[in-house]
Amino acid sequence: MFACCFIGKRTRGAIWKQVLAGRFSGAVPSTMADEQRVVKLRSVGEASSVGQALDSLRAGAVIAFPTDTLYGVSCLAQNTHGIRQLYDIKRRDLKKPIAICVGDIADIDRYAICDDLPPTLLSSLLPGAVTVVLRRRPYLNPDLNPDADLVGVRVPDHSLSRKLAQAAGEALALTSANISSEPSCTSAEEFRHLWPKLGLVLDGGVIEQSNSQLSDPVKGSTVVDLSQKETFHIIRAGCALELVESVLAAHGWKSR
Repeated sequence: MFACCFIGKRTRGAIWKQVLAGRFSGAVPSTMADEQRVVKLRSVGEASSVGQALDSLRAGAVIAFPTDTLYGVSCLAQNTHGIRQLYDIKRRDLKKPIAICVGDIADIDRYAICDDLPPTLLSSLLPGAVTVVLRRRPYLNPDLNPDADLVGVRVPDHSLSRKLAQAAGEALALTSANISSEPSCTSAEEFRHLWPKLGLVLDGGVIEQSNSQLSDPVKGSTVVDLSQKETFHIIRAGCALELVESVLAAHGWKSR
């Protein structure tokens, strides 16, 4: 208790860099952990929080932040160490794939094949509470969902989520901030038990659903397989099912 009172800012910073890189074997003082891990977005602003998040991501850490539906936990999709941590933190079955998040619709083609998708189809669904499942490109980290030919891609309708991916310059691996099979979270307090395992928590308060076209955000994004030309398959109904089905019907795509 007393030792942590005498840890200076420079020492705290050095320790934290080791924690993020997985090289610190000692106990991190709880007061230091609270100070360093949780960032109240209302207090620091979005620009500052993005900078802190990038530092954590580039150090190979897993972070948490709000999206347009739920709080998510995330790492750089091309960072294998981060991917392994993500599965470990969630206690997730390694056979269950994890989606990626990109900053703009134009970024999707870097990681997934969009050749058969009309531009207006994607722009009608995204940004939004939809995960589109497409055939993956070889560029995507082979250690992310290694046994899958497909990958789920999100472009959230959420400024912070998209700015993180834009600032990183690459895709983020993104999944819900909870232990697998446990309820999803719409506030950072709900997954407090995960905080000690995270490099950073961006706390934006309780997520409030402002889009009247969506149902309960706790259902998560609607997951739709668009990997086969002009047909689709709903993998998870989620909160945007009606919107997704309406857009696909308008483009002449049929359910399979």
